[in-house]
Amino acid sequence: MMETVSPLKPAEPRDKKLSIYVVTWNVASAAPPLDLDHLLQLDKQDPNLDMYVIGLQEMSCGIMSLLSDTAFEDPWSSFFMDVLSPLSFVKVSSVRMQGLLLLVFAKCQHLPFIQILSAKSTPTGFFGYWGNKGGVNICLKLYGYYVSIINCHLPPHLANNDQRLEHFDWILEMQNFEGPDIPNILDHDLIVWFGDMNFRIEDFGLHFVREAVKSQCYSELWEKDQLSIAKRCDTLLREFQEGPLLFPPTYKFDKNSNNYDTSEKKRKPAWTDRILWRLKRQPHTDSCTPRRPAPHLSLSLRSYTSHMMYTISDHKPVTGTFDLELKPLVSVPLISLMPEGLWTMENAMLINYSLTPDFPSSPWDWIGLYKVGLRHINDYVSYVWVRDNQVSFNDGLNQVYINISDIPETEDQFLLCYYSNSLRSVVGISNPFKIQPQAFLEEDPLGEVQPQI
Repeated sequence: MMETVSPLKPAEPRDKKLSIYVVTWNVASAAPPLDLDHLLQLDKQDPNLDMYVIGLQEMSCGIMSLLSDTAFEDPWSSFFMDVLSPLSFVKVSSVRMQGLLLLVFAKCQHLPFIQILSAKSTPTGFFGYWGNKGGVNICLKLYGYYVSIINCHLPPHLANNDQRLEHFDWILEMQNFEGPDIPNILDHDLIVWFGDMNFRIEDFGLHFVREAVKSQCYSELWEKDQLSIAKRCDTLLREFQEGPLLFPPTYKFDKNSNNYDTSEKKRKPAWTDRILWRLKRQPHTDSCTPRRPAPHLSLSLRSYTSHMMYTISDHKPVTGTFDLELKPLVSVPLISLMPEGLWTMENAMLINYSLTPDFPSSPWDWIGLYKVGLRHINDYVSYVWVRDNQVSFNDGLNQVYINISDIPETEDQFLLCYYSNSLRSVVGISNPFKIQPQAFLEEDPLGEVQPQI
């Protein structure tokens, strides 16, 4: 009797580990300094990072500054793109509300697996009408998992703790997303929440706090930290985790120094600048309910520290390095792009691309041609609407041509990105390639133009 041969199951996607670097800094209206290599870990031999998440508070937001930043990139965004794009980090999304700015950068290879779902602002200043305080949020899907990132600036001063907690709750409550398929934020797989939260140290006097900081005896101060106290009493806030505060309080300093406040007000040092995270609670099941396997996602904190060397603000920047381990729910790009070796008439390049059966294609989808080291998705050197220059399509394989007549001969490498209008994200990216000058093309015996290898 012949044995029945079972069909081969598709290979399960391998677990993936992403290193995410989070920066929060109240910059007190200052312009970017000349060098932020230490802050961004660029002075390390191999920082081995996959994503940067950067949140700033109190950016300059005067009328002229806001008008200029509307027409052009603001100086801080431009700075970060300038230093990160040569390392293959692309600005995936950003959102700005007056002095609050949130930026997300990712390595090129992750772009097809990041879908931007929402970028929104929640003002809480002046009864919810003014954006000098509040939160900005980017909601995305990362390899199929829902992730929400919030940068906030909460009310200041020691006595306003109840107001801070109210604003925290209000920002969370206002994160309702358009679209029936996006779950409530508390059902997202991961929330990363950071910013100038303005929590202070209660009870202890100025002299005691400064002496404790000077001698690095932080444990007594932790007990009186308002956020730590609130987490002991508030069930929801307790679900947000934080690393140990093993660095000096990050506020308030005299600008251009490492001296705590010497003004007449002499504010007590405090850990105002914080990074929190929350993983989705798994539903409770009893012995009678079949336990469904939960998607694999875990987060561990590798480092949590301040950077005392930066003196442009009365706050010190705080960073957290996280390792996110997950089993991808999406492991194949929706679009596969194949530019290499395919050429057509002079000054045009032929592109093959294939799409998955469930891809929601649109006439407004486009393919961009980029130099390697692109800063953001609109940083293309040429583009084509996929339906305008379509040559042929069959069995999921499509061909379009893109005009390259305006591109000067160069040794630079290029790549192609397919942008989905429906998903508002890059869904396919090619391998890097060079555009061969016409002098390198020769006719084959059939008279067809082919690249010379």
